[in-house]
Amino acid sequence: MTYAGLTLAYWAVVVAALLPVGCAGVAKWGQIGRSRRDGGLDNHNPRAWLAKQTDWRARANAAQANSFEALPFFIGAVVIAHQLGAAQGRIDMLALVFVFLRMLYILLYLADQASARSMVWGLGLLVNLAILFV
Repeated sequence: MTYAGLTLAYWAVVVAALLPVGCAGVAKWGQIGRSRRDGGLDNHNPRAWLAKQTDWRARANAAQANSFEALPFFIGAVVIAHQLGAAQGRIDMLALVFVFLRMLYILLYLADQASARSMVWGLGLLVNLAILFV
C-alpha cells in the first residue's frame, strides 16, 4: 500500500525521523522567547543551555538523542526489507509497531519510568531485527 508514492513503512520512517524534533521542542517548551537572563532558551548556545536543564527537560533532551541513535538501524532495516522483496504488509505493520514503541519510549522517558522505558527500548530493537529479517 502506498501513499504519495511511499509505502506505509517509508512514511513510518518519516515519522520516526521527526520524533527527535518533537523531543527537542518538548525540552525547550515554554523557554523560547524568555530572556537568557531569566533562564530562557539561549539560542546562541542551545546545547550548553540544554546540558544545564534538569528533570523532564533533561529527559526530553536525552530522548531526543536516543531517538537520533535509533534512527539509522530502523531506516536500514526498512530499506533492506524493501530491497529484499519482503512482504509489504509485514514491513508496514512492523514499522508502525516500531514508531508506536518509540512514541511510548519517549513518553516513558518524560515520565521518568526507567525500567518500563528500557523494556520498550528492547522491544523496539527486536522489532527492528524482525523488520530486517522479515
